[in-house]
Formats: sequence, structure tokens, C-alpha cells
Amino acid sequence: MTREEKIAAARQADWREALRKSMKAKERTDLPRVEMNELDAEYRSHNREEVNQGLSKEQAMQEAKRCLDCANPTCMNGCPVEISIPSFIKNIERGEFLEAAKVLKETSALPAVCGRVCPQEKQCESQCFYVQKLNKPAVAIGYLERFAADYERESGQISLPEMAPKNGKKVAVVGSGPAGLSFAGDMAKYGYEVTVYEALHEIGGVLKYGIPEFRLPNAIVEVEIDNLRKMGVIFHKDVIIGKTLTMDDLKAEGFDGVFVASGAGLPNFMNIPGENLLNILSSNEYLTRVNLMDAANPESDTPVPFGKNVAVIGGGNTAMDSVRTAKRLGAERAMIIYRRSEEEMPARLEEVKHAKEEGVEFMTLHNPIEYLGDEKGRVTQMRLQKMELGEPDASGRRKPVPVEGAIETVDVDVVVVSVGVSPNPLIPSSVEGLEISRKGTIVVNDDMRSSIPTIFAGGDIVRGGATVILAMGDGRRAAAAMHAQLS
Repeated sequence: MTREEKIAAARQADWREALRKSMKAKERTDLPRVEMNELDAEYRSHNREEVNQGLSKEQAMQEAKRCLDCANPTCMNGCPVEISIPSFIKNIERGEFLEAAKVLKETSALPAVCGRVCPQEKQCESQCFYVQKLNKPAVAIGYLERFAADYERESGQISLPEMAPKNGKKVAVVGSGPAGLSFAGDMAKYGYEVTVYEALHEIGGVLKYGIPEFRLPNAIVEVEIDNLRKMGVIFHKDVIIGKTLTMDDLKAEGFDGVFVASGAGLPNFMNIPGENLLNILSSNEYLTRVNLMDAANPESDTPVPFGKNVAVIGGGNTAMDSVRTAKRLGAERAMIIYRRSEEEMPARLEEVKHAKEEGVEFMTLHNPIEYLGDEKGRVTQMRLQKMELGEPDASGRRKPVPVEGAIETVDVDVVVVSVGVSPNPLIPSSVEGLEISRKGTIVVNDDMRSSIPTIFAGGDIVRGGATVILAMGDGRRAAAAMHAQLS
């Protein structure tokens, strides 16, 4: 064969290989996105069972085939904890489910949690090639993450990530929410002795008190926490840093660094007439009492008020969790009151969908302006101002403006206010020399280091309110920076 014939044959082979890959890609991109298995809406609205039921092996492997294993996986750009997304998905496609779980654990301390509650549609999935280039539904990265983590747990073959030898140094973590747990996991992998202090009587922070079991079962969170215990992380409950122990106490105990992840547990209210009436409470209090204090039981020491007409003010995930909880506690009319339109709601689309299926009524473009009560001081009605959308505000969303004279009165016997939270003020106010923003958050640099070199911070105490995965990203970034500093 001449040189020219060899070159022609090689080009022909390259062309055939390119055609084969193109046809294979076409087969993948023509596959429909998998649908999550869910409990029946009528059935689930009367109990606390988990709504999403996960994927079967066959569903997971079929969905994993849709992943094109891009040379430049843009999906990873949308992941705050930098999971190797194509790697774990291709393990699922091959049926190597335990290997997929190991890949997840290389960077995520809470894969079973993230697979359930992270807003993938706004993060990794929004950067998927299908969305960016093909205008098709993204690969169901969140569903597949949940599948791999659940498969490993149910198999009984739970793995631990690779651990560096102990280096003899100690670090403390304030708060056991997603930021604190993520930081603790990474520092344990680096070889540190890690101690986590939690103010409440349950480890898990917002994962336990703020998210209902029908969305994130406590048993799932406990397994993730137990994995951290097996990695050597020590947990102490009922310890309030800034009160039970001070930062000076931690320093005296020999801790080389402290990561503050105390969250944003101070609820915001609207400061409108009648807001101090009985049976008006914050979503923080409502969900914490139900999730951690058995308040759904009328015989509980701290029962929540049970209402027939329950209004939840707000449009975020916490508002959806609150209104769906009210439905499960027997509300005949459960309402979301939101001053913007449904398109502007920050809640996950899945949460809105589930709420509607369960019979929640959405009163969008309405804003409470006053609450009315009876002679015993209990709320009985609310006055709502009808709104319309004007020009965009600083957040980019169109600003709601009142429609003159359009006011209506609605009967209510319980109101849950879910209009945001502010940072927990205890640590910021108790540590001398710690720089605080005008909003009460701890000021940090890009490495999550505060004005005090040994104190790092992340999550809601820095952001003032964020998603689980963003808080976890803060924890990972702080761990890498503190490790570099202490090394």
C-alpha cells in the first residue's frame, strides 16, 4: 500500500469512527429524561412519608446513558462542591453503583442529602449540554446522585473517603448544618481532629429542624452524620458557643482554628398591624417545633396551633415546606400568599408542583397589610393588598407595586411568616475584633477567613440565607484555606 493509500485509509477510518460516535450521541440525545417515582398526592398529603421515591436500577442506568461525557463538562461549573459529575454518572451507566458513590464522597460529605434538596435545576443541571446547546431537558444529575447514595446505604457497603494520617492538630466547628458538616468532613480527610458543637439537641442543623421529613427524612441525615463519626469527627450537642463556651474557651482547649457555621436563625417579620396576634408565628418556629419537638402531637409540651385556614406568607422553599406541613396537620384551606407572580418565586419548581398537587392554594400578587383578631387576641382575618409587577428591582425581578383600592379580607386562624431570616447574632456580638457587616453577617475574604486569622466562617452566617449546596461549598473552601494556613 502506498503512502497516499495509507493516508486515505486512515482518513476513512477516522470518518467512520466520527460517524459512529455521532450516531451513538444521537441515540443518547433522543432518550427521554427519566421521571421521578412519587407517592400519590392525596395519600401523601395526610402523612410525613417521603414524597419522592427514587429511581430503580433500570431507570438510573437508562438516565445515565443520556450523559454525553463531554470533553468540557460544563455541568461541573454549576456545582459548588465540584463533584466529578460525568465520572459518577458513567459508573452508574456501567452498573458500578458503589463506585459511583465513592466518586461522590471524594468531594461531598452529604450526597444523599444533596440529591434530595439541592436546586440542581439552577446549578449543575442548568449548565448541562442538553440545556445549553440542545434546548432539551438536562441529565437528571440530582436524581442520579440520590440513587448512588441510596444504593450504597441500602447495600450495607458504605465506604469512607481516603483519609490522610492524623497530623496532631485540632479544629472546632460551630454549628452542625450543611456548612459545618462539609467543613468537618474535609478537615477530617486532611488529618485533623475535628469537634463540632451544636446548640440544639439534634445534630444536623437546618437539615433537621428546617426541612420536613416528607422532603428529607431524618434517617437519611443520620446516616450521613454517622459516616462523619466513623471518619473521627466528634459531635457535642446542647452547647451554645458564645454562651456555654466562649471563643477563648475553645482557644484554651487547644483548637488551632475555628469554623463558624451558626446559621441564620433569626426570623424576619413584616412589622404590619396585628402581627403580634396569637397564632401568627415564623416559619423557623413552626418547622422547628414540628420537626424536632413533636409539635404535631396535640399532647406535646410545645404543640403548634392547628388551623383550618392556614396562610403562609412567602414564596421560597421554606414557605413551601411550611404550607405543605400545614396541609399534613389538617388544614382544610392551606394558602401561599406571595407578593410577586409565580414566575418570580424563588422556590424550586418541584416544590411548587408538589404543593399544587397536594391542594395548596396560591394567592400570588397579594401582600398582607394587616391582621385582625378576636376578643381573645387570636388572629381571625388578614387584609391583603392586591399587587401588580412594575420595573425590575436590584435582584432583577420585577418590583411589586400596590393596585390602588384593591384590598380583600380573608379568613385565617393560623399565619406562618416566611419572608427571610437574619444571621444568628450571638457569635458576631460576643467575639471582640470580629468584623461584622451592617446586615449582621460575618465579613470574610475569598478564602472564608474572617478579620481574626484563626476564625473562618461560611453558610448563612456569611450569606444571610442560602441553599444547602452553597453552604457546603463554603465549608469546602474554608477547609482548604484553613488547611493551607495551618500547614
